[in-house]
Amino acid sequence: MSYVLEVLPALLNGAVVTLQVFFIVIVLSIPLGIVLAFLMQIKFKPLNWLLTLYVWIMRGTPLLLQLIFVYYVLPSVGIVFDRLPAAILAFTLNYAAYFAEIFRGGILAIPKGQYEAAKMLKLSPFQTIRYIILPQVVKIVLPSIFNEIINLVKDSSLVYVLGVGDLLLESRTAANRDATLAPMFVAGAIYLILVGLVTVASKNIEKKFNYYK
Repeated sequence: MSYVLEVLPALLNGAVVTLQVFFIVIVLSIPLGIVLAFLMQIKFKPLNWLLTLYVWIMRGTPLLLQLIFVYYVLPSVGIVFDRLPAAILAFTLNYAAYFAEIFRGGILAIPKGQYEAAKMLKLSPFQTIRYIILPQVVKIVLPSIFNEIINLVKDSSLVYVLGVGDLLLESRTAANRDATLAPMFVAGAIYLILVGLVTVASKNIEKKFNYYK
């Protein structure tokens, strides 16, 4: 127990970095996913092809490979990022693609009559999306969105490959230094707590939104 208390501050510092990555990616990727989902509805083939290709690449290649590409490959063409910004960029682009597909499915589930009613009310396209379409889409896709958010908590451990001092890297450093697996078990417990908190929060939010059954 004394050893756990000794390494706990370092692990908690790593957990703070993990949460930092988590919240920044959520704040960036969900709005980007919403924008991409609505752009996919525009009947302009070059744009549709481009967005389809983007989603296909992001969903069809490992997130780990995308992290390595952003941090290690892009510098060869003069695009350089520090470790943390590189991780956030890769995660944001990856999760935005998943969120875009989720929101696109929600948009397609909205009856066409909703758009026709908005036209009858002389609402602008922005007003139609803001006040009629988007609130319904959010209710429909909320469970899927929270599933991805829970996955993000776990996927955030991948940033250690770039040398970002997150929870996993701190636990591995302590485990290698002290030749014990105790820090890894503590890190696992912290991840379980984080996932549990997100799960509880998601259930409460879903109840408040009274999403469709």
